[in-house]
Amino acid sequence: MRITFILDIQNNHLPLITFVFGTRPEAVKLAPVIIKFKKSKKFKVRVISTGQHKDLVEDVLNFFGICLDKDLEIMKSTQSLSYLTESIINKLEKEFLETKPEIVLVQGDTTSAFAAALCSFYLKIPVAHIEAGLRTGNLLEPFPEEANRRLITQIANLHFAPTQNALDNLNKIGITKNAYKTGNTVIDALNIASTKILDFDFNELNFKNKKIILTTIHRRENWGNKLLGIAKGIKKVLDNYPDSQVILPMHPNKKVREPLKRILGNNPQALLIEPLDYGKLVYLIKNCYFVITDSGGLQEEAPSLGKPVLVIRDVTERGEAIEAGSSKLVGTKEKNIYKEASLLLSNEQKYHVMAKAKNTFGDGTSSDRIFAYICNRLKVKN
Repeated sequence: MRITFILDIQNNHLPLITFVFGTRPEAVKLAPVIIKFKKSKKFKVRVISTGQHKDLVEDVLNFFGICLDKDLEIMKSTQSLSYLTESIINKLEKEFLETKPEIVLVQGDTTSAFAAALCSFYLKIPVAHIEAGLRTGNLLEPFPEEANRRLITQIANLHFAPTQNALDNLNKIGITKNAYKTGNTVIDALNIASTKILDFDFNELNFKNKKIILTTIHRRENWGNKLLGIAKGIKKVLDNYPDSQVILPMHPNKKVREPLKRILGNNPQALLIEPLDYGKLVYLIKNCYFVITDSGGLQEEAPSLGKPVLVIRDVTERGEAIEAGSSKLVGTKEKNIYKEASLLLSNEQKYHVMAKAKNTFGDGTSSDRIFAYICNRLKVKN
């Protein structure tokens, strides 16, 4: 049974829109949507962070000038997925019963997004899912994100797909009503960021004489032996290309940090640093040579800024970039990472083919489309 929108909006009553997120990628992609709703003055807007990645989210909100209405503060050093899910649902239930939102907006496929959607469903509050329809076809990769996004689809009422492929995925499983192609809000966020970013001083990096490789690694399915293969592949690249330099903002989790420090920590061409704030990260994307990543967001951001991406995963839900040629799925084996990175470092023709590939993730007006669809659904004049 689908929850329907039944609203009696009086002139003196503004519908309450609640945004819930817990990680930096969610905050980045929701920021332009939050800004759009706040500027409209047609809604009351409530912004809630679960605290899943507290410090990283705080930086994004400061960058975009967004104030939290509530922080659930659930983060702890050894948080499990079960702990996260239970804590978020329990705290959001109290929040939703007190504030009674007309609709809850979640983004993507994190545990915060899934738990917020499930709590909303339990209370019969409509859910709008931004970045709906992404699929790898493998329930365990990425883990737990593939399961999260599939589960959110089953209980959401509005589905905002970032690409035609994502919309097709929804249509194939019978989600044809209230499903819309909007583009990806990450492009909206990049456009806002470009007006704020001037320059940053990275004393450790030589942008003029080195080919900078921006690298991020954090996926749970890459922990263990796969992470060792990734690190060894990067080390081999640095050993054989003295004009290359890796900058690697490290994930806070020790299971990621310790192997990277052990294999790359003493390499003068590898700069292992703390997580960057959003502005500095965008600056590095714009000024690096190419990107090696298992991040979903960077697979969208880097091609939008003309940077080739080597995806260190076995599967990806962002197949559009692979099809367009701006990204290449290279897996986690040392030899494959070395081979594909070598091609970009030594073959200018192959590099430029990837760098000039078409951006498939939107035109920077996704927030406007989402706003319009919600206004129409809630019968608020746009």
